[in-house]
Amino acid sequence: MLHERPSWDEYFIDISRLVARRSTCLRRRVGAVLVKDRNILATGYNGTPSGITHCSVVGCLRDQLNVPSGERHELCRGLHAEQNAIIQAAKHGVNISGASLYCTNSPCIICAKMLINAGVKRIFYLDGYPDQLAAEMLIEAGVRVEQFVKDSADGGEV
Repeated sequence: MLHERPSWDEYFIDISRLVARRSTCLRRRVGAVLVKDRNILATGYNGTPSGITHCSVVGCLRDQLNVPSGERHELCRGLHAEQNAIIQAAKHGVNISGASLYCTNSPCIICAKMLINAGVKRIFYLDGYPDQLAAEMLIEAGVRVEQFVKDSADGGEV
């Protein structure tokens, strides 16, 4: 019996969903996968830095301060999934220039700026994020940004 193989885009988006399951964030579980030439370079999920007590133990600072989603990113104990993926690549000496990012959410402005300067050329995401400036800067930088819709997955080059 033949089964339908996922496109490359669907395959890497599915992996980002799995990575998100490692998240320690109480508000939103996000996973990110950096890919070049159909090879995974690094992954990341959102949560506190290594060796720091997880928010599940100490509580969510953003909830305690009533900070709305998409605002005041500095008021958080955690790192974003995209940041952790970039850091993991750097820590292991992996060049991500020219890579694609597969992520469960579109990036915030801080992550967008980091991805632009790291040379990421394509961002493929599942769910939006309330950050218009991030979207505008990614477009201005020439980064191809697409929301994943299963029916429109083209299986294109990554």
